[in-house]
Amino acid sequence: MARKILYHPFFIRLFHWEYWPFNVVYGPILFYWLLLCLRARSFFFFNTSNPTIKNGGFLLESKKEIYEIIPAKLYPRTVFFKVGINDLDLLNTLQNSTLQFPLIGKPDIGGKGRGVKKLYTINEVIEYAMESKVDFLLQEFVPYKNETGIFYCRFPDQQKGFISGIVAKQFLAVRGDGNSTIEELLQTEKRFILQLPSLRNLYKEKLQQVLKKDEDYLLVPYGNHARGAKFIDAHYMINERLSDTIDSIAKQIPGFYFGRLDIRFDTWQQLSRAKIFPSSN
Repeated sequence: MARKILYHPFFIRLFHWEYWPFNVVYGPILFYWLLLCLRARSFFFFNTSNPTIKNGGFLLESKKEIYEIIPAKLYPRTVFFKVGINDLDLLNTLQNSTLQFPLIGKPDIGGKGRGVKKLYTINEVIEYAMESKVDFLLQEFVPYKNETGIFYCRFPDQQKGFISGIVAKQFLAVRGDGNSTIEELLQTEKRFILQLPSLRNLYKEKLQQVLKKDEDYLLVPYGNHARGAKFIDAHYMINERLSDTIDSIAKQIPGFYFGRLDIRFDTWQQLSRAKIFPSSN
């Protein structure tokens, strides 16, 4: 009985603050924000932290516009599409772009992994475009096995920036025991239970497959908390070499001084050597 209660979605959200509403989590700092607003004589004083990004990157920023100020070598090949594009124009643009499958489709403006989908075929791309209610991007999927979020800051009057924190991301995946179905394995992890409705809709009968013992199966290939990824403190990975690498990358983005870099990579050693791409989120 106790397990049934604790593993119910309502109680999972109730007892884990990471799932609480935005206003509940950040409400306590409202008064401090108002104090800072009075001092700065501006409600959105923080927007100036990144002057080349709309709203400083705080909200409603366009991914397309951000990519336009980032050197092309630092992110996967990406194409922008207006909402409502017809099939012929979509196919012609894709053909001329030479994008390689699989692709990631994602809204140009949005967050929390909403509308992000991995696409394997032309038909899936057409279906994604038809269902999209907003402008969107198609981007080549980066097959590196790991993803991290690196928080970076540099004061405008200082030559060198620094890493203030790192989160490692564990994708939503299960490991087989030789007896349980994928859905049964998902039900053993509270974080995954919250994703079951969307996973059932996406994978359907595939969730009834029984995996071999120790067989790993990746269900959500991108590190977003709202899509079931687990964020883990990895500040211990901060070192001088990695700091220099991230600093050199950030300086290639005009007007960027504060923010998080979501990066796909294979190993931390490669990450320090800048063999990286931004994530698909």
